[in-house]
Amino acid sequence: MKIDRRCFLSFVIGGAAGTTLSPLPWKLMDDSSIWTQMWPWTPVPEDGEISYVDSACSLCSGGCGITVRKIEERAVKIEGMKDHPVNDGGICPLGLSGLQLLYGPRRVKHPLKKVGDRGSGKWAKISWDSAIAEIVKILGKLRSNNQSHTVGLISGSDRGTVPSLFRRFLTVYGSPNLMRTPSLQDSYEIVLNLMHGGQALPGFDFENADFILSFGSGIIDGWGSPVRMIRANSIWRNTGAKVIQIDPRLSNTAAKSDKWFPINPGTEAALALGLSHVIIKEDLYHSDFVDNYSVGFGEWKSLLREDYPPEKVAKITGIDELTIVDLARKFARASKPIAICGRGRGNTPGSLNEFMAVHALNALVGNINKTGGVWVVADPDYIDWTEPKLDAKAVSGMQKERLDGAGSKTYPFTRYSLNRLPAVISSGETYPLQALFVSGANPLYTMSDTMAVREAFAKIPFIVSFSSYMNETSQLADFILPNHTCLERYEDIPTPFGFPRPVIGLSRPVVEPQFNTAHVGDVIIKMAKEMGGSIAGAFPWDNYEACLKETLGDRWDTLIKKGFWSDSRFKAPSWNGSFDTPSGKFEFANNTKGFLPQFKPVGIEGDETLYPLILIPYDLTRLANSFIGAPPFVIKTLEDTVIKANDVFIEINPETAKALRLREGQYALLSTPKGQARVKVHWFEGILPGVIAMPTGLGHLGNDEFLDGKGVNYNQLVGPVEDPGTGLDKAWGIRAKLAKA
Repeated sequence: MKIDRRCFLSFVIGGAAGTTLSPLPWKLMDDSSIWTQMWPWTPVPEDGEISYVDSACSLCSGGCGITVRKIEERAVKIEGMKDHPVNDGGICPLGLSGLQLLYGPRRVKHPLKKVGDRGSGKWAKISWDSAIAEIVKILGKLRSNNQSHTVGLISGSDRGTVPSLFRRFLTVYGSPNLMRTPSLQDSYEIVLNLMHGGQALPGFDFENADFILSFGSGIIDGWGSPVRMIRANSIWRNTGAKVIQIDPRLSNTAAKSDKWFPINPGTEAALALGLSHVIIKEDLYHSDFVDNYSVGFGEWKSLLREDYPPEKVAKITGIDELTIVDLARKFARASKPIAICGRGRGNTPGSLNEFMAVHALNALVGNINKTGGVWVVADPDYIDWTEPKLDAKAVSGMQKERLDGAGSKTYPFTRYSLNRLPAVISSGETYPLQALFVSGANPLYTMSDTMAVREAFAKIPFIVSFSSYMNETSQLADFILPNHTCLERYEDIPTPFGFPRPVIGLSRPVVEPQFNTAHVGDVIIKMAKEMGGSIAGAFPWDNYEACLKETLGDRWDTLIKKGFWSDSRFKAPSWNGSFDTPSGKFEFANNTKGFLPQFKPVGIEGDETLYPLILIPYDLTRLANSFIGAPPFVIKTLEDTVIKANDVFIEINPETAKALRLREGQYALLSTPKGQARVKVHWFEGILPGVIAMPTGLGHLGNDEFLDGKGVNYNQLVGPVEDPGTGLDKAWGIRAKLAKA
């Protein structure tokens, strides 16, 4: 059998990915690794009674069910919950390492108040009552001065009871400034609003699909619900489904796909439109859906005919004309094809044009609300609280425009645009942000251009962090009110992104709180009651657990018994009457709202003459890169071509490396318009010449001896690029240069 260079690369990297994702090594390593490492804080459980508790993991947005084994009152092992609809017994490395986050030294053990200068690392213990009293006093003063709208919240999610309690508090207090951590969910929400109508999330019936066309999505690198996607990938191998990865880099996902097509970074929308051109030209589209259940097709068809023939698209994307034609035919002729986008894990919203162009492919082949297709899934409607009564100050505050510009005349369909906040604060062109709460998020690490974010947040007079851990954002706070971890608290986990039917998971206490922490829901309720008046009146519950039980109603017993609730009666709506657009149909071209899928090059920061290379990020399932930092166990599993000691490696094509006279393993100085970093060089033939790549999830500075200083935070080297239609961050990389260090 002949194996060429590309086949060899796919074989080697795919084999490594398969070993990483296989349950075997993790099963062999989990108990021994968790309990036999020579960390001074490692607990050693005594012999005793064994018990099991079902719960849900909230360390990422995957929503996996977990089963925790206990010896007496100590948790000793985390496994995936069998028969859970999302992960069915599977678990990822981060979830497996959750005990290190529960028992490790990164915990904030009691409420803290800043002493001295911000960021100095000097803290004083404070009681919960005193901390809440001081915070309420500051909030009361702002409100009495008619400045309630100058208070904001950054939350990791806007779904579920805890974010809803925050939203309710801000509403009755008088602030419109609840902001959610950016992700591909932002863009998909707008796409469904424009093309389907209404507010919902996409559900992808991956398990029944037979042709998956991924525009840079890290299917087995953390996209969507990570464990579910890994399981789906195994199903595709068994059913013979084809997986096509469009990506400038040979990622784990690309290596495990049936075909990998390297593409010029930032040109994915052009390829999607080029594929549509071929499908329409050769009459391969689903005529029933297009003719009877859609509008705007004629306008869109005209655009494609003139601007996106394969020969033009080939020059833009770097993918040859014959490949484009062949790929279009195979996608259209598959019985259940799905096209998805959102690069890597999807932590950046991306270009609206790209998301619309990719989703239009699903409509073109009629695979909307069909088995093996893309479904529209609304959140379960269990949060049905009475509307709160607003006093005059709340009404006045809620009438102010949001600081991030979301929902304004400029960005009418955008719900959140956190990436715009630092520039707004720094410019001083709008009203100031006087107080900020941060829950389930770490914006000083996860947001692009972290130095600019830090400088902007330093101007906010008052910051409160609810982090369970000392991270980059909590270090800059005035108060840290540590939340229980997910193994110490109750909380509902709504349908994870991409899941095709409504489901609710229940995170429940596996152990008693280890330290003097408090449930963030209880803190919100207590702050509201301390504020008094209409604010207190909007929170009739004695505590969060009472609120949760009342809110879930009949579902509570099911959640306690099974660990999850799923709507077994849910069916994807039929085409007839399922679209809530002005036309009542799927809209390829939304004339009333001024949106039409088209290719506009994704801007990239930097002068090409000064910065001849393009730096892009890559994600690894084993590296957390959100509000949670990777536990020590996970760091120890990384290859020495990712990080060695404290040095991070950048991937570079050997051709590019030779031109720059950079050897394998050599130190180099990486520079971008946003900053510099000392890195090591790793030759990698699975990346396009002129492009270099860096892993995400490293470079923390959060007072953690096992994680701090390991590698470089990619976000400190890249800046946001604003999408003109949405205000969202569409950056996929930045111009860069390398020189010998």
